This record gives sequence, C-alpha cells and structure tokens, in this order.
Amino acid sequence: MTVDTMSARDHMALAERWAAHDSVPFPVVLSHGEGAWIHDTEGRRYLDFHGGYSATNFGHRHPALVAAAKAQLDRLTLSTRAFHHDHFGPFCQELAELTGTEKVLLSNSGGEAVDTAVKIARKWAYRVKGVPDGAAEVIVAGANFHGRTTTIVSFSTNASHRAGFGPFTPGFKVVPYGDIDALRAAITDNTAAILLESIQGEAGIIVPPKGYLAEVRDLCDDTNTLLVADEVQCGLARAGTTLAMDHEGIKADLYTLGKSLGGGLVPVSAVVGRADVLGVITPGDHGSTFGGNPLACAVGREAVRLLATGEFQERSRELGAYLHSRLNELDGVTEVRGRGLWAGVQLDEERVAGRRVTEALAERGLLCKEARGHLRVAPPLVVTRAEIDLGVSIIADVLS
Repeated sequence: MTVDTMSARDHMALAERWAAHDSVPFPVVLSHGEGAWIHDTEGRRYLDFHGGYSATNFGHRHPALVAAAKAQLDRLTLSTRAFHHDHFGPFCQELAELTGTEKVLLSNSGGEAVDTAVKIARKWAYRVKGVPDGAAEVIVAGANFHGRTTTIVSFSTNASHRAGFGPFTPGFKVVPYGDIDALRAAITDNTAAILLESIQGEAGIIVPPKGYLAEVRDLCDDTNTLLVADEVQCGLARAGTTLAMDHEGIKADLYTLGKSLGGGLVPVSAVVGRADVLGVITPGDHGSTFGGNPLACAVGREAVRLLATGEFQERSRELGAYLHSRLNELDGVTEVRGRGLWAGVQLDEERVAGRRVTEALAERGLLCKEARGHLRVAPPLVVTRAEIDLGVSIIADVLS
C-alpha cells in the first residue's frame, strides 16, 4: 500500500494507531492546496478559512515562496550557527528593516520565540535593571496563548493546558487582559517585562480596549520595564498592518514573530527588537541547531519581500472590513471581533456551539476552527471577495 492508494479511512486509522493523541483533527485527510483552497485524498476541495493559525497568510504554495525553497534545496539547507551562510545576514537585516527594529534572533517555532524572549527579558533585568538574581518577574494576561512549552503553560490560565504538567515554572504574574489598573498594581521593582499578545488569538480574537496598549507602553517607560509583544499569530499583515501594535502607533521593546514568516513552507520564528535588549545575549547563552538555517532564511527573505510591498497589509485591511461586514449580517451571530482578515465570531450559545458548527462547515467544504466555543475566521490573505462571499454563505447555511 502506498500513500497514493490509501483511503482517508486508512490514513486516519494509522494516525489513531501510531500518533500520540495531542489533537482532535476533523475527519478530513488533506493532500494538496493552492491559494485559498485545499484538496483532500477523496477528491473534495475546501475553502480555507482557517489559515493555519496565520501560518498560511500568503496562501498555499505561493509561487514566489515555492520557487525560493526549490532554489535553496539545490544549494544548501543546513549549516547551523557554527558557520555563516549567505542568507543569514541579509534575512536579519531585511526583517529588522521591515519591522522597524534593530536586532534579530532567529529560531523555529512561535513557542520557542516566546521562551527566548522570556530568557532575554530576565537576563536584561539582572544585567541592566538591577533586579536581584533569581527574582525577576514577568507579567502576563489572562486567557493568553503563547505556546505549549513547560514554561509557557506555567502561566496559562487554560486548565487543560496545565493539567498534569506541573511543577510549574515560577516568576509570572497573571492579570486580566485590557485592565491597565491591574497591571499598575502588579508591577514591582522586580518586574522584568510585560508580555502580551497585541490581539489575543486563542481567547477568541480579542482586541484590547482603545488606548490600552499605549497606556502599557507608558507604564513600561515609567517603570523601566520591557514591553514584549507576542505577534506570532497577529503580526505580519494578519491584522492589516505589518505589526498589529502599529494600530496604536507604538513600539514594543521586543516582538515575537513566527507562523507566516516561514511562508507556510518551513518553520521560522524570531525575536526582534531593541539592540541594547537583545545585546544581553552573548555566545553560549542561547542556540538552536535549525534556527536561522539556509532554507528557512531563503524562504523567510521571500516572505519579507512580499510584505515589503504593502500589498498584503492592504488586502487584509480592505478585505477584512468586507469580511467583518458580511459576518455581522448573519443570524445567530452576536458579535464580530478582530482586525484585518481575522475575525472572532461570537455565536448565540442557545442555538449553536463552535465545534458542531465547524464540523458542519467542513462537511459543506469550508475549513474553519473554533476558539472558546465560537468561530475563528482567518482566511489566507490571498482570498478574494468572491471567496469571502462563498465562505460566508456556507456559514449562513449552517447557522440557519
């Protein structure tokens, strides 16, 4: 039996038998995709309103990204940071220039980037702020999602992310998202950083109150505290601007980036920010065998080139406004949150439940995901107005 001759049932049976049960996927076995569409092994095609948690912002198999990967596969794929390679320096420069930052530290996954940012913030607190060794604290927001490493789940407020994984890493305080008074009360001389998602994704696409992030920036300035913005999902045009924090006209000291930085082809993540803050990391403090590898940098450079034109930011803004207006017309929808081509669709809980809705959507050819029991809509940024109309009509049909 070969992959091409296996049925969807065969594939799902193998996964059930041999893979650890770390997720509950839909009963769909995907095989190939292009643009905003994905096909399964049974010959059906699906409109993608999931967007790979923002990893496929450029759509599936964007030709420029695929060409960059193919060209690099014929040259060099891995060197490790023991050596220089010819895409590393240019990628760091181009990413810094795109984001308006000064230094770049490359890694692979979003969770790895967040862990790295926590390490940097702690070392900065000891070396620069003068926090006593071992006493540094990081303040985070409730309902956060920053990844699933042992340290990150230590400050999650989702019980299912924590159950069975203690003892937990100390040094974190949790306050409600959007509550500036709670932040002021929590901050002390030992606070190294405030770590926030510029828009909370897994909480249901929660946009902070207007002016909140600017107040956080002022609070950090007043207390010599770092502001670390997690933009792994909401950054790089997803929210209609290069960085989601750009909506507030402010800058974080550090940003964590990932997902679409790899173009939906390879895992690429980064911490970008102030040179003096990233400068506390010295040789031997940190490392990653695959972080900043030639293949990742070649694809990442092409992703940056696509973003540098501003086309994807503009598409996200314009089509996002259209998407939100269409979703707000639907019966059974009580609220639509978000920015750009990213929407949290609050459903009337007496009528519908998120998982049942997303399963019904998949049966009708639309792939979507629930967040906190409601719909999370995030099509690739190459989606067209006609495809948005089609997707919304399918949602309307399921909610009717």
